[in-house]
Amino acid sequence: MAASAPGPRELARLAALTHAGPTAGVCVLFAGRAVTTPGQAPPALGGTTEIRLDERYARIGDPPGQPFSDDGTGLAVPVLLDGDPPAPAVQALADRLGAQVRRDTALHLADLLPERRWTESARAGLRTVVGRSGRTPVTLAFDDATPHWLVGGRTGAGKTVFLLDVLYGLAARYSPAELQLWLLDFKEGVSFTEFVPTDRDPSFLPHARAVGVESDREYGLAVLRELRRELGRRAGLFKRHGVTKLADLPDTEPVPRTVAVIDEFHVLFAGNDRLAREAVDLLEELARKGRSYGVHLVLASQSTSGVEALYGRAESLFGQFALRVALPGGEPVLGPRGVVGGATRIGTAVVNTAAGAAGADILLRFPDAHADARQLARLRYELWDARPDGTAPPAVFRGYATAHLEDEPTPSAASTRRPAVLVGRTVDVAGSTARCDLDASPGRHLAVVGTSATGGHVLRAAALSLAGQHRPGEAEFVLAPLVAAADELADDTAAGLKAAGHPVTQVDAAGLRARIGELAAGPGERSRTYLVLFGVDAAGAALAAADPDTYRSGHDDLRALLREGPGRGVHLLGWWRGLRRLADDLGGSQNRDDVACLVALNVPADDLGLYLGVTDLAWTPRPDRALLVDRHAQRTALIVPFVRPGHHPEEER
Repeated sequence: MAASAPGPRELARLAALTHAGPTAGVCVLFAGRAVTTPGQAPPALGGTTEIRLDERYARIGDPPGQPFSDDGTGLAVPVLLDGDPPAPAVQALADRLGAQVRRDTALHLADLLPERRWTESARAGLRTVVGRSGRTPVTLAFDDATPHWLVGGRTGAGKTVFLLDVLYGLAARYSPAELQLWLLDFKEGVSFTEFVPTDRDPSFLPHARAVGVESDREYGLAVLRELRRELGRRAGLFKRHGVTKLADLPDTEPVPRTVAVIDEFHVLFAGNDRLAREAVDLLEELARKGRSYGVHLVLASQSTSGVEALYGRAESLFGQFALRVALPGGEPVLGPRGVVGGATRIGTAVVNTAAGAAGADILLRFPDAHADARQLARLRYELWDARPDGTAPPAVFRGYATAHLEDEPTPSAASTRRPAVLVGRTVDVAGSTARCDLDASPGRHLAVVGTSATGGHVLRAAALSLAGQHRPGEAEFVLAPLVAAADELADDTAAGLKAAGHPVTQVDAAGLRARIGELAAGPGERSRTYLVLFGVDAAGAALAAADPDTYRSGHDDLRALLREGPGRGVHLLGWWRGLRRLADDLGGSQNRDDVACLVALNVPADDLGLYLGVTDLAWTPRPDRALLVDRHAQRTALIVPFVRPGHHPEEER
């Protein structure tokens, strides 16, 4: 600034700079303001900050040897700023600005959804907005570049919330003709229960084809097998049309994209048994081929390391998962590199679309799908109301639910070609009824084995299921309640059989010995006879006794009946409380085919495998589960055994 006072023109230009300068990146720093005419104020300045000088130091001048001005009088004086504003004013301003920032940055699921439902095509892939990076929406895709997703995060990190955001986003954009969902939850939670109908709420997500809640490993394996069969069906379709990927199919062959979500997928690989190894094989095949056939996987877990079944296979499997989502505690899904700026709080995640490679990270925020329960319910009902005619509800497996014969459709006498015992519900995608046919082949009998009281319930269900498959009076039932634990069940069974119009006889151990001798000697008057024995092992002494005239024991007659009875219309349904007692009654394990159908309850896997002559048996005894074995059909299946309503097998622990 010149030594002489500025004139009106210079002051006007100075004022103009203070108004227009900031927008051009020009800031003005000046000291002192003179007036050109006494009593006349200089032109008004723009936004400025005024610094007051203490007049006591105004004429002290520059420090010795440190001149700041031409004449030495300078401005080397302390600078005193205005005092702080009142604390209440500061707090009020902070509250006001904080509320405004929260409103501007708040994120709701509705903010991510499209204005119109089901308007997008899935031929080239699936896309949905999952959150924001800063104020920029983040869109993720299931396509050729990122066909499968890997999601990691510690317990409570928000995996379920993130998955729900993705599922609702996809379901709002794509119709059921464009998208199918297969959902598995292996933890003790309710991740996907809102997508299935219940007694209180009949609505369901129309895109869902199968939903497992607290799934068994066997159910997960059944789903993977079904997805592999779907790959086979699509491969045949592609071959007929001469194409290699879903997007190239003609419009006349609409095929929906399939997204399979497996939460806590590491449970599938627990241990290193045959089931775990098959699960790894299936997942790897689905990951390799799914890209072309429109089948996409989302694997979510707390950890992807330390799984024995994955030793030597992790790289080949997870290498197919280009898109990685690391929630708090889930950084290992990004690979061995160090993670900088990872997600540290609930509602945030690091997304990487390059299989974890450095430099491809995006830090995003995602909404809590359950924060607005009413809005979420409205969306769910909106999608349900818009479902196409004839849309069936998803197949649902509830791992915690007991199974009851009363809930199953049982065959009628008119529709039955050959009678079958119904013993439970198979742990498969369809939830089919577990059954064993009782044809005329030798050995077509049923043995329920285990100390669990559920054995009596299975026997009750087996007998009652036969009642409806015969016309009234067409079959005779001989009941032997040989253990006290089965008295009530035997009485209940007898009442049900009589209500169906069939004659029922109850016998004790001695009466059973006599009746087996009669039936072994030849056919009776009736074409069908069923021996229903509760606690067969309790009749061991009576069956071991030999007839003084024929020298035949009850065991001799029993074994003859097991081999020859089915051809005469006689079948045995028995509950043994131990495998050894069963083997003794049959005359050793070499005669095990004389009872072809076996329902194993709380029988150790090693003992059962030894009895069956099977190594590496995929079976873990636990409440409310049983293994159904049909030796003639060489078939085994995990089942939820039928129990009488009101009985809870977990109480037997």
